[in-house]
Amino acid sequence: MWGVLAGWLGPAEWEAVRLSARVALWATAVSLPFGIVTAYVLARWEFPGKQVLNGLVHLPLIMPPVVTGYLLLLALGRRGPVGEVLEQWFGIVVAFRWTGAAVAAGVMAFPLMVRAIRLAIEAVDPKLEQAAGTLGASPVWVFLTVTLPLILPGIVAGSILAFAKAIGEFGATITFVSNIPGQTQTMPLAIYSLLQVPGGEDGAARLAIVSVVIAMAALLLSEFVARRVARVVSGS
Repeated sequence: MWGVLAGWLGPAEWEAVRLSARVALWATAVSLPFGIVTAYVLARWEFPGKQVLNGLVHLPLIMPPVVTGYLLLLALGRRGPVGEVLEQWFGIVVAFRWTGAAVAAGVMAFPLMVRAIRLAIEAVDPKLEQAAGTLGASPVWVFLTVTLPLILPGIVAGSILAFAKAIGEFGATITFVSNIPGQTQTMPLAIYSLLQVPGGEDGAARLAIVSVVIAMAALLLSEFVARRVARVVSGS
């Protein structure tokens, strides 16, 4: 598949596709542990401020993506409180780098991931977890041996949907890391750039087709994998 795309797309277009895949993979992989923990807390715990946390998690879905990117720039830019510490203490710079694009994509995709996993956790009968606890299992062991296998379809579906969302992220990315070819120019940014220059319509159309194919494939794959994993878990 990648060989066919490389032959069909121009060098700059192919680079945008590769960068998008790299950004989306890292955004999904790094977000997944936090997504599982956040989903479990929202599904199982009761505490003051729970609705505030729920609102913060889903805020990127409601706010304009440009606002999210601007807030990331304020926090993680070289003069931002977090970005300055990362650069001075660890030598890590995310603003205007592909890693920053992964951060922006991960933030925008995070609510979709959390929602899918949370619904899966809420579908698990708490009595199963309680029964394991009465047998002397610790909460962590109960989660690993009882809850996690049952919510695996939700984790898979949420991860794939988050990957698809990260592939298509535009507003937060261009605000936070700009549109630098070969560095931060993902597929949506490349399409935007091609539409601004004469004769760029063909390249934009090719990338648009690739984007649609990836998005549709991700949706179909999430359904297929989730069903297969559910069958394996249930033993049928």
